[in-house]
Amino acid sequence: MMSGEQEPRSYYVGVDVGTGSVRAALVDQRGVLLAFADQPIKKWEPQFNHHEQSSADIWAACCVVTKNLRETCWDKAGHFFDLPDFLSWKATGVTARSLCSLVCKWTYSAEKGWDDSFWEMIGLEDFVADNYNKIGNQVLPPGTSLGSGLTPEAAKELGLPTGVPVAVSLIDAHAGGLGVIGADVRGHGLVCEGQPVTSRLAVICGTSSCHMGISTDPIFVPGVWGPYFSAMVPGFWLNEGGQSVTGKLIDHLVQGHPAFPELQAKATARCQSIYAYLNSHLDLIKKAQSVGFLTVDLHVWPDFHGNRSPLADLTLKGMVTGLKLSQDLDDLAILYLATVQAIAFGTRFIIEAMEAAGHSISTLFLCGGLSKNPLFVQMHADITGMSVVLSQEVESVLVGAAILGACASGDFTSVQEAMARMSKVGKVVFPRLEDKKYYDKKYQVFLKLVEHQKEYSAIMSGD
Repeated sequence: MMSGEQEPRSYYVGVDVGTGSVRAALVDQRGVLLAFADQPIKKWEPQFNHHEQSSADIWAACCVVTKNLRETCWDKAGHFFDLPDFLSWKATGVTARSLCSLVCKWTYSAEKGWDDSFWEMIGLEDFVADNYNKIGNQVLPPGTSLGSGLTPEAAKELGLPTGVPVAVSLIDAHAGGLGVIGADVRGHGLVCEGQPVTSRLAVICGTSSCHMGISTDPIFVPGVWGPYFSAMVPGFWLNEGGQSVTGKLIDHLVQGHPAFPELQAKATARCQSIYAYLNSHLDLIKKAQSVGFLTVDLHVWPDFHGNRSPLADLTLKGMVTGLKLSQDLDDLAILYLATVQAIAFGTRFIIEAMEAAGHSISTLFLCGGLSKNPLFVQMHADITGMSVVLSQEVESVLVGAAILGACASGDFTSVQEAMARMSKVGKVVFPRLEDKKYYDKKYQVFLKLVEHQKEYSAIMSGD
């Protein structure tokens, strides 16, 4: 195999004939095993403790495994799917791909299609040779009806009628964005009521978080993925920021604290989740000021798994400054609060990068597991200075997926119409503007943390 300017390599086949099978491997000049195959061989036992094998059968097995090395889990593959497209294919038998999947994950351009030179450069020119049949040469926008709907086999397995329309899919986070960003906000006192939908940022927050902003024209934001045309809302360009760990980070710091067993016991005794208990405990220990002021001396940089946006630096590490010897429940609650605040500061950091590049954002639309936590929501409002809209239906990803189905059924003329009709505002959380000065100061510390981390790295890597 050749790719780009690389020299052709030599490959070697090693064959091992064992008692029960013949095994073969394809190995390169560095000793790396590239492919493996095995084939059972026959054994006879004409009488007790007397065993025979056939030399001809062994030779035939050697031939089979050697041929199988040339015909690999690669040559035999009919199609390579992203998961949403695989599920659509299982439901309908149609191999068409979602524009969302291919644009966001497979380097496909909504305007220009596939780039032959890219696949040739990375040594996957096979895809080009068969006109991209294996990875998708029919690409459709999300919400389009696929084929004739459910096949008889899929309908039987799903317990639905044959022919039920099936929509071209979205990636899960994008479905969440679709499920919240188009809601009718009239009558809720929101700034975005008189503004275009491009003023809204959907934040899908769970184990990790995605920040979905749309625009009428392409906007290139350093450290933020995109712009992708029609990858979420048809006719709009999508930018996708993200935080590698959010819910997972909160769990990590809370569960690793010495006071965690005490927290579990007390939360269980009250029939509360550990986070509901922590939120109520913070209200108990706060002084006259807002609960957020409890972290005046405790600051967290949240990139325990690298930074996705807007720095796009996987080498960054987490940081906590302001630790004391105390290990009680108060200490755990305040560390939890500082971590939630750090995640919200990360969202503010992403928003500032998007706005510096040309976005104009005024309102956050949150969904996902963390949006059920009132402290998490309030901190996002206070720290970004923006109102937060929560959907009437908590499971916004499922609503977004259902919006696609509604479009595929023909009940709506467009995704935008379905969004406006099916997305509902549940609750609005406004920022406490009286705390703005405090959070502005903490944000300055937040930015200093990463600046100092880079300085430490430079010192340690220097001569």
